[in-house]
Amino acid sequence: MGVKLTQALRDREILLIVGGGIAVYKSLDLVRRLRALGARVRVVMTAAAKEFVSPLAFVSLTNEAVHETLFSATDEQEMGHIQLSRRADLIVVAPATAHLLARAANGLCDDLATTLMLATDKRIVFAPAMNVRMWTHPATQKNIDTLRSQGAYFVGPDEGEMACGEFGPGRMSEVEDIVDKIISVCAQETRLPLPRGVQQRPHIIGNDLIGRHVLITSGPTHEAIDPVRYIANRSSGRQGHALAHAAVAAGARVTLITGPVTLADPPACQVIHVESAAQMSAAVEQALPADVFIGVAAVADWRVVQADQKIKKEPGASAPVFTLVENPDILASVAKSQKRPALVIGFAAETQNLIDSGRKKLIAKGCDMIIANDVGEGSEVFGGANNEAHVIMRDSLLSWPKMDKMMLATKLIALIAQRLSPEGASR
Repeated sequence: MGVKLTQALRDREILLIVGGGIAVYKSLDLVRRLRALGARVRVVMTAAAKEFVSPLAFVSLTNEAVHETLFSATDEQEMGHIQLSRRADLIVVAPATAHLLARAANGLCDDLATTLMLATDKRIVFAPAMNVRMWTHPATQKNIDTLRSQGAYFVGPDEGEMACGEFGPGRMSEVEDIVDKIISVCAQETRLPLPRGVQQRPHIIGNDLIGRHVLITSGPTHEAIDPVRYIANRSSGRQGHALAHAAVAAGARVTLITGPVTLADPPACQVIHVESAAQMSAAVEQALPADVFIGVAAVADWRVVQADQKIKKEPGASAPVFTLVENPDILASVAKSQKRPALVIGFAAETQNLIDSGRKKLIAKGCDMIIANDVGEGSEVFGGANNEAHVIMRDSLLSWPKMDKMMLATKLIALIAQRLSPEGASR
């Protein structure tokens, strides 16, 4: 880790929310590591956390009072729960239990920990720790998707043997990995976008897109076969929605055109829901002009000549034959439009010859940047939480290692801001 990154925590204030679980012992070590890197750490403990370790242990490590209750006569004279959340540079929840994740995802605030998470304007890093069955339960995964869509970061959990004797994902990540995640997030802007109607914008370090219009497409398209069936792909929309979050945080006016996804709409931007490629193309044309177009959506290349009625499966009948019609090429159309944005960026989902295929797409579509992803078997890009990207430009190539999709979005938005700056435009 470079010197610049190790200094990212110097004089930073980290608010550590400690949930209940056997992994609390790792949180004690986490405090030690963060303090050694120059951070100031304030600790909030849930009632369950105090069943595993005494608050005095954290007091001795932080030289700070441990906050335990929402209704403190001393703290609440100054709206203590608001001040705690606003004064911090970053909030870390470790261990993040299934219960804490569920309450955070649904905006419940019945204790100090959850109230702080709801009242904050800063990013939150969750380090989950729970039984494998709790981690893999659809309810938990839905809560995680909701929190990610709101700009939260996750580290772990790891796979291994549980205290209960079961084996699988659910162990809280090792302290070194949590520290690395905290450093990488603190090296970027950690403030969330302000809600619609709030005039004061957060200060964004190095990501100045104030006054710019960013148009983003996200998710899959569904191409109808008949009234009940359709052709689709495996896109979850996570990367496109993460880019919308990052662009809003950078001060941009954002229009997000999304195909069918299960993600919550990002706040503080205009969201347009569509189903088919034709609908997405029309919505993009309507949303122009823009300063930046980012085509993240996995748009179907073809659509079926749709049947008016449900196609019946008849005994002994041969399989139906479908006639395919080419869909509009949204990326190429935007690049050739009279209302062409200053930057036109596309995504290329490839299974082989990643860089060469990306370069060919860059030239064929007439865009300024292609983000090439390997979506081959085992990559977990489609539907997964992480992404590994090659940023292909006409004058350069950047290869970024696998990282959280929100982090990749932040890096890409910073690059876009740089390219739009007078210095970047003169290259």
